[in-house]
Amino acid sequence: MNDRFQELMVFVRAADTGSFSATARDLGLSQPSVSRIVSELETRLGIKLLLRSTRRIVPTEAGVAFLRKARQILYDLEDADESARGIDSLRGVLRVALPSVLCIKILIPGLPLFLKDHPQLKIEFLTSDNMQDLVADGVDVAIRFGKMSDSGFGARKLASLERMLVASPAYLAERGAPQAPAELAQHDLIVGPLVAANWPWSFERDGKTDTIKVEPRFLLNSAEAAIASACHGLGLARAATLMCRDELASGQLVPALPGYKLEPVDLHAVYPAGRTPSQKVRLFTSFLSQLL
Repeated sequence: MNDRFQELMVFVRAADTGSFSATARDLGLSQPSVSRIVSELETRLGIKLLLRSTRRIVPTEAGVAFLRKARQILYDLEDADESARGIDSLRGVLRVALPSVLCIKILIPGLPLFLKDHPQLKIEFLTSDNMQDLVADGVDVAIRFGKMSDSGFGARKLASLERMLVASPAYLAERGAPQAPAELAQHDLIVGPLVAANWPWSFERDGKTDTIKVEPRFLLNSAEAAIASACHGLGLARAATLMCRDELASGQLVPALPGYKLEPVDLHAVYPAGRTPSQKVRLFTSFLSQLL
């Protein structure tokens, strides 16, 4: 049984890293041992699981199907261990996919408290404003902005975040502050992340909603870059107030349409399909919800 468990661990890590040498380093094995274990697994199953090249290792079609099952087995075993030990003994690796702005602005400043309570737990952050493949990347939980599509994934709403239109004082002094949403067509608009380029901006005032089509001059791949661009006077940006609170407090940014209320954005924790969130995932998402 121990050999079968080791086979799964080695195979999953090799598929995740795309490298036998990285797998050997992570698991404390020699590279020849990793290669042998994978070869013996393939021989026992009678199928090719991984394609080797000089640059990278990738799963075959059969390997992808086996990878999903192998991950679930390891996940269930780890969750059983966590449940037996209790919340004071969380350990292992927690892989979290999340936008970089949330990681840098909110999570990292608050993370020391969480890690102090769980000294045996390791955390891997996969920071991107793009939609990662949770299964292929071996992600335990993803934190995502916006409305949830019907993907079959499990999800928990963590917060609904207020948003505002912001700009630098220098930009507004040079270009003038807009008085109504219709005037935004005369301004340089900053949009980030890229997926937000197709979203209209909606403004509410006195029970009336104005929706405008966004024609960005600056299109960036992250919300963090959009906030930085606004700080440097490149234009007007829409941002979650919580994510730019430091810039607002320092005066680098100011509200650009203070009389209007923007539609808030929801923040969700998303779990891979078919999984019940593990104890460490539940505790981590509850911790993040408290930070927000």
